[in-house]
Amino acid sequence: MITVRAHKYDGSEHRTWNAKVLRQEGSLLVLDATFDKEINHELLGTITSGTTSIEYYWLDRWYNIFRFAKPSGELRSYYCNVNVPPTFDGQVLSYVDLDIDILVEPDLSYRVVDLEDFEQNADRFGYSEDVQAKARQGLERLVELIEARAFPFSDAGLAGMTT
Repeated sequence: MITVRAHKYDGSEHRTWNAKVLRQEGSLLVLDATFDKEINHELLGTITSGTTSIEYYWLDRWYNIFRFAKPSGELRSYYCNVNVPPTFDGQVLSYVDLDIDILVEPDLSYRVVDLEDFEQNADRFGYSEDVQAKARQGLERLVELIEARAFPFSDAGLAGMTT
């Protein structure tokens, strides 16, 4: 088991959870986590205990992708975060969340959310022009992956295989 830590730009811890490393291939790290208690999320609604999350992190990309499955194994949704590329020391995976998210339904329709939070926090925390540009590029790349039905938004994503 490892610990995942999501931080805000000012370094404050936003969320933390435990996960199992399924595999590491190049810059890709695939984790498996299970919700041990019910969570009420403002966008995702109620996430029941037993919901699993296959999490895709790239140590050189400005986003990560979560594939949520119901306890039955049925796809619930994908949730994508725009973030500063994570660090991983073998025990802790840590990243800075840059607020922009994409909620992706099982039919791969999607909506970008929290752009206002990104703009507000860019001012509040002083995101550099470079960070803002890379965050927007990360968002564009996520949309391209979703629309192309590319890994991990494909059957290959279920098997954890790269394309």
